[in-house]
Amino acid sequence: MVKINSDKLSFAGFITACTILVFFCGFLVRDFKLFPYKYYAKAMQGYKKIRNQVSGKLPVHYQRLDKPFPEISNDIAQPYEGLNLVTKVTSNDNLTAEIIDSQGKVVHKWDINWFEMWPNPDHLPKNILPKEKPACQIHGAVVMENGDLVFNFDYFGLIRIDREGKVVWRLPYMTHHSLHRHDDGNLWVSGRRYHTESTPELPHLEPPIFEETLLEVSPEGKILREWSVPKILRNNGYSAFLYLTPFKDFALKLNQGGGKDRNDILHMNDVEPFPLTMEEGVFERGDVMLSLRNINSIVVFNADTGKIKTIITGDFIQHHDPDFIDGNTISVFDNNRNNSLNPDDAKSRIWLISLKDNTSKVFFEGSAEQPFYTLAMGKNQWLPNGNLLITESVSGRGFEINQQGDIVWQYVNYVDREQGIVGIVSEVQRLPIEYTKLFASEKESKKN
Repeated sequence: MVKINSDKLSFAGFITACTILVFFCGFLVRDFKLFPYKYYAKAMQGYKKIRNQVSGKLPVHYQRLDKPFPEISNDIAQPYEGLNLVTKVTSNDNLTAEIIDSQGKVVHKWDINWFEMWPNPDHLPKNILPKEKPACQIHGAVVMENGDLVFNFDYFGLIRIDREGKVVWRLPYMTHHSLHRHDDGNLWVSGRRYHTESTPELPHLEPPIFEETLLEVSPEGKILREWSVPKILRNNGYSAFLYLTPFKDFALKLNQGGGKDRNDILHMNDVEPFPLTMEEGVFERGDVMLSLRNINSIVVFNADTGKIKTIITGDFIQHHDPDFIDGNTISVFDNNRNNSLNPDDAKSRIWLISLKDNTSKVFFEGSAEQPFYTLAMGKNQWLPNGNLLITESVSGRGFEINQQGDIVWQYVNYVDREQGIVGIVSEVQRLPIEYTKLFASEKESKKN
């Protein structure tokens, strides 16, 4: 018979108990953000940075291109006139907004720094405050008629700066993704509220939870109207859209799964009112279009009555930036994410969807000859001559196509051309013709 040493057995039991205790304490620190979580989080940030440097892995806002984009034929190059607003990540994790001409020359530039422009962000939960550059994206931007720039620090707030970069006003609200200037001059922007406790608008959803909102904001930065998107859905009999992830058996609370966005139910990424100058059809004055990426749906509701006119879904996957084309038709930037078993076959698309006759068709999609795919983000802008300006965000590119699908102009945000490394482009936006004159003096001074 083997005699077991009681001292060794006790020591083994002690080590096992300590291991279990350390594991359990680590779980509590990580998941409930108990002391010393902030030191753990800082250490993990440093570890990830060192790991990426050693492995050669690029930060998420940079990408190495497999091959250069195809050159544009001068025979078909007829871009629509005007300057371009480009919002992007540049080298060394910096953010900039630039106005460039058709040759890519910089006419005007704003260097954007979250930490300098918003030194006391008291409106934000402490657990989401950024610690290092670039902090966030410039996601949604417009140039005002006097040359000021209004934009979202994505999820952190709306801000207006003048041509020299001085802050005119700040709106302390968790605005994000999209910013649209309506015909009447007001700004329409996506927003969200952060709830650490259960809220009547989102019953049975486990906090912390994000409630998507939309805002109408004056040019002076004042909130004129505000809507809760979950409330719009519930009031119109579409509560099920808030619970597309099933409950666990016998559970009263719904937890959306793992990851930092586990309670990002809808992920609204665009708000656009129907233009006052557009001829009405199915869509009318007062209609507002909402893009809800995480449920692959577009909602059109009337801002005055609160009634939902239509919900569009089925053609697109993880989409962005739907636009009114006419009174009956919309276009949709379809990222077409995860719709191919082979990553090399991935391609994004632009859909045209008509509600008058319930038809849809692909206007443009990526191909081997004309690659076009972005896993996330993306914009499309229809120009007065019928051309379409597309922002392929993750690939760091903006390009313009004609009605035949030929590329007539493109911009690529190279941060290291030799290595083929590009930075994310949030948006390339063609400015109205009158802005050419507004910034003409700066363009001429740069020539001289």
